[in-house]
Amino acid sequence: MPAGESLHPSQPPQPPPAADPEEAASWLWAEIKAESRRDAESEPALASYLYSTILSHSSLERSLAFHLGNKLCSSTLLSTLLYDLFLNTFSADPDLRSAAVADLRAARSRDPACASFSHCLLNYKGFLACQAHRVAHKLWTQSRRPLALALQSRISDVFAVDIHPGAKLGKGILFDHATGVVVGETAVIGDNVSILHHVTLGGTGKAGGDRHPKIGDGVLIGAGATILGNVKIGEGAKIGAGSVVLMEVPPRATAVGNPARLVEGKEASKLEECPGMSMDHTSFMADWSYTI
Repeated sequence: MPAGESLHPSQPPQPPPAADPEEAASWLWAEIKAESRRDAESEPALASYLYSTILSHSSLERSLAFHLGNKLCSSTLLSTLLYDLFLNTFSADPDLRSAAVADLRAARSRDPACASFSHCLLNYKGFLACQAHRVAHKLWTQSRRPLALALQSRISDVFAVDIHPGAKLGKGILFDHATGVVVGETAVIGDNVSILHHVTLGGTGKAGGDRHPKIGDGVLIGAGATILGNVKIGEGAKIGAGSVVLMEVPPRATAVGNPARLVEGKEASKLEECPGMSMDHTSFMADWSYTI
């Protein structure tokens, strides 16, 4: 590597601007295979692993199904059974494939520690837990609930991420680090949302029904935040690390503290700002005051 060259380019490679979802997926898969070939050449100890997990497969969904099957299998839940389940589900639903592409691009563009698309595919448990959840949610909607719940249990055991299969997730989701994330049954997470570790989207008691948070597009939720109840977090909002949110948060507002309060600076958030993509946790601190 030339002197001064970063392991993580400031601008990750992007697909052609006019690419449709299938073209974007093909472009991304070609990038992943090229990265894996370079890694296999530079680190021979990983060559066999990279071949079996990525380079021997003809598509992203086949590689992902194989990898998830091996990660989540147990003595009674065989990897071959899981491979067939994941592959059939991904192959039958183009939306799941496009969501996986969007999630990979989210990690690559928002996380400076993400060295490559293949690194995310192989090693990011937040990404892997999210893709496995998408399959569990599909099973849930097909009334295959015992299998969906069994899959949820394995995801929690292996990745330390507990997302109920009834929860609905958008595209371009980043679970950064992901350890300890808990998402309840009736939670909804929009597109281009970024959530750090130890975040809880939970209920407030034993009552059934629609009881979990609704997270709008472009929201950023800091590490250790807890959002409880059927409350709406508006588009482009920020939830500060360690906050406990029991109220609705308006679009493009910032909530911090325990219990959380809204904060305002002298300048309103720019309309084009998307905290879930910019990952800007602290801009509100330059000049702010609590509002009741």
